[in-house]
Amino acid sequence: MSLADRLEQAKREWRSRLTPELADALEALVKRLEASQVTAASLKAHDRIPDFELPNTEGQIVSSRELLEHGPIVVSYFRGDWCPYCVLELRALEDALPQIEQLGATLVAITPDTGAALAAAKHKNKLSYQVLSDADNGVALEFGLVFRLPEAIQKPFLDMGIDLPSRHGNDAWFLPIPATYVVDRAGIIRHAELDPDYTRRMEPRAIIELLQEIGRESGS
Repeated sequence: MSLADRLEQAKREWRSRLTPELADALEALVKRLEASQVTAASLKAHDRIPDFELPNTEGQIVSSRELLEHGPIVVSYFRGDWCPYCVLELRALEDALPQIEQLGATLVAITPDTGAALAAAKHKNKLSYQVLSDADNGVALEFGLVFRLPEAIQKPFLDMGIDLPSRHGNDAWFLPIPATYVVDRAGIIRHAELDPDYTRRMEPRAIIELLQEIGRESGS
């Protein structure tokens, strides 16, 4: 089953958990983000990724420059493991990890979660790749991915146990648009998959095909 098929199934299950008011508010948010062309200024293909140094689940600092010394990187921005679509994507990337690494690339996932919430995302989902904390969405801002959840969604989220202020360590209620970047060894984005509709994600197979193309170009 493709990731898209699993996401569509999750969409039906997730909606059944929501009140009609929250479901409508989330749908309105996606439409507003699309209408505002929120991704127009986001980094895209041919742009250079910003340098970043972010802590992983063990508190060690991971540097984009050091990662690029070893080859291409795949950067997956996700909202948090409270999001069922993010969980499906994280697990699908774990399944694809052996092929990604065989092609000489490194996979990292980045979230605004901190502390225990960050650690849980990796350990509960049994992820072998690095999960990094972008506290205050500083790097996500450089990628051009950040938006603020409206108040109409904040309280319903809290009622569902999705306490973003506690998870993020601030009360800004900012989230990144889910995004996947395939970056060559020179730090140039070869493909950017970003969509205000958080129920859509890049297929791991497409990531692998892009890495294969990069490998052929470099003669490896």
